[in-house]
Amino acid sequence: MLRFQHTEYLWFLLSVVLVAGLFVFRINKRKKQLATIGDKGLVSAMMPTYSESRQWLRFALIAMALFTGVIGLANLQAGSRSEKIERKGIDVMIALDVSKSMLAKDISPNRMEKAKQLINKLLDKLGNDRVGLIVFAGRAYVSVPLTIDFSALKMNLSAANSDMVPTQGTVIGEAISMARQSFNTKETKYKSIILISDGEDHDEEAMKEVKQAVEEGIMINTVGIGSPDGSPIVDDETGQHKLDENGVEIISKLNEQELQSIASNGQGIYQRLNNTEVCADAIATQINTSEQRNFGDTIFTDYNSYYQYFLAISLLLIIIESFIPERKKVAHA
Repeated sequence: MLRFQHTEYLWFLLSVVLVAGLFVFRINKRKKQLATIGDKGLVSAMMPTYSESRQWLRFALIAMALFTGVIGLANLQAGSRSEKIERKGIDVMIALDVSKSMLAKDISPNRMEKAKQLINKLLDKLGNDRVGLIVFAGRAYVSVPLTIDFSALKMNLSAANSDMVPTQGTVIGEAISMARQSFNTKETKYKSIILISDGEDHDEEAMKEVKQAVEEGIMINTVGIGSPDGSPIVDDETGQHKLDENGVEIISKLNEQELQSIASNGQGIYQRLNNTEVCADAIATQINTSEQRNFGDTIFTDYNSYYQYFLAISLLLIIIESFIPERKKVAHA
């Protein structure tokens, strides 16, 4: 089994894309500048030492050095010893509302970022469970299927934003339905949904899905985020408050009654998110005290690290690049 020990460093792979973009921009700019001088053949004769192929070669070496360097920092590992671990837990699907109303700042820094903080704390407290992630607004999507790889889940969570679901709304019913379908339908227990939302603009199908979920042995816990008094929604791009089609400022309010009703009918608990630690403890306690099953997973307990090979390759590529002259030699008669 392969894994990266430090997945957060993989974001630096974007630097390769950035360097590539800057290089292509530089090459194209130089071509345009040379084109203004005169005929291409004549310009080439006037600049006999210039070599575009060498420029591409040096760029390729730098790009590969960056790539292998990042892989080295992330530390690619391979499992070397496995053990059969008796692990008890349940399956948990977290449904996160990513609609535009979650950008309201009535809770700092805003509703969505506060919800992400809560999920990260929950994951630290649900170590023996399999957890998945669903994001929803006007549609619902499975972002991460049920997994014990919480590092991958946290990576996907950090990337969640209000633009990833183009259709706006709050389809709580569809989110619950998708969570239901993510579980083992043959089991009638050991399953829970954690719904995190402001509950605004909810759909009428939610209660039907809650009833169906309970019949399938699924417990639904809900977390309300925001203020019942409401808050304007700030557009991250413009910094301005969002307006409706009539030019009136949109005020987003927490629909606490809806979320309380879902939790009550879903045989779970409702928590308003004020303090992330307190909220995470309450939800985790509710899940951990429910009946659990034995997963009996085989997991790798020892890993071999290979960062040194990638860092050595990166260093070697940089050294090779430094020995390649930018201009070619021209033989003089």
